[in-house]
Amino acid sequence: MSAIWKQYGISPEKLNTQLLNTLGETLGIKFIHIGDNYLIASMPVNSTTHQPYGLLHGGASAALAETVGSVASWLSIDPEKQLCVGIEINCNHVRGKKEGIVTARVEPLHIGATTHVWDIKITDEREKLVCVSRLTCAILKK
Repeated sequence: MSAIWKQYGISPEKLNTQLLNTLGETLGIKFIHIGDNYLIASMPVNSTTHQPYGLLHGGASAALAETVGSVASWLSIDPEKQLCVGIEINCNHVRGKKEGIVTARVEPLHIGATTHVWDIKITDEREKLVCVSRLTCAILKK
C-alpha cells in the first residue's frame, strides 16, 4: 500500500512535541515509528496508567488507542481545510498487564471523505495482544 499520509516531513519527534501539555504527555505516550500506512506509539504501564488493582487501566488503553488513531486521521487530511474528531471508540481488553510498556499500532480500515475508521492493536513486549480497538473519526470542513 502506498503512503496514506497527506502531511510530509512529520517525524515521531515532531508528533511527540504535539503531545506536550495533553493527556498523552500525562500518560507517557510516545510516538516511535511512522510507516507508509501505520503509526506506532508506546505507553508505560506504571502507577500513572494503573487501575486500583495494579493493572493497566482500560481507560489508559482507550486513551492510547484514541491518541494514535486521531493522529493518524490528522496525518491523512489537509489541515488547512479540514479537521478530524473522534466520534466512536470501542476497546476489547484481552490481557492484563502490571508493568512494562505497551505498544499501539494503528492501521486504516476505511479512509473516506467524511469518516475514517482505524484498527488499533495494543501489545506487550512479547507482542501478546493486550487490547484491540476501533476508532471512527469524523472529517469536517473548517
